[in-house]
Amino acid sequence: MKLDILVMAAHPDDAELGCSGTICSHIANGKKVGIVDFTRGELGTRGTPAIRLAESDAATKVLGIHARENLGFRDGFFVNDEQHLMKVIEVIRKYQPEIVLANAKDDRHPDHGKGSALAVDACFKAGLRMIETFDSEGNLQTAWRPKNVYHYIQDRYIQPDFIVDVSDFWEQKVASIRAFKSQFYDPTSSEPMSYLTSPEFLEFIEARAKEFGHNIGVKYGEGFTSYKKIGVGDLFGLI
Repeated sequence: MKLDILVMAAHPDDAELGCSGTICSHIANGKKVGIVDFTRGELGTRGTPAIRLAESDAATKVLGIHARENLGFRDGFFVNDEQHLMKVIEVIRKYQPEIVLANAKDDRHPDHGKGSALAVDACFKAGLRMIETFDSEGNLQTAWRPKNVYHYIQDRYIQPDFIVDVSDFWEQKVASIRAFKSQFYDPTSSEPMSYLTSPEFLEFIEARAKEFGHNIGVKYGEGFTSYKKIGVGDLFGLI
């Protein structure tokens, strides 16, 4: 299946927290969107890989995305080397996205920056025809390079290069986040508290979205950065 947008995420729930409003808004406009999670989030304070997988499936249904895969990289220990690059190159060539959304370039969790760099390198190398990869049936894949790679903003504040209006999809975003029940505030849980499980964390997510939205004159927004300059063909398309 060819996708318009492929979201790459170091952990299950990164995409939901960082850019699920943008995902929903583009699906509503007829675009095909998929997510590739690099790890199963097995080092998380709460939950298990099996629980995270079930929660990821629930979030997938909320978002209505067209494809989702988990590459099974080691949480906390994956690196930007040939072995990992080849796996990411394979999924880029499989889905042939026009745009890739990747983790923040720098963030509180080291895996986010690593995931960002891995995505950028893989997007470039996926366009090199001398690097050979094969699909699940053993067929040689065609080289493919996405037109753009953008980075969603996560925990640390980063000045966005552009902001997407997600006001109409805020409740859907929240529902996709809450699908990860083991990871966020639940007063009935007996598991250890973590950075994510305080009620203030989700309040912070909403406050950040309101701040970004305020910057472009809407209620809620999601910010993105780009490693290259962004061109526009029509000034009337800008908010």
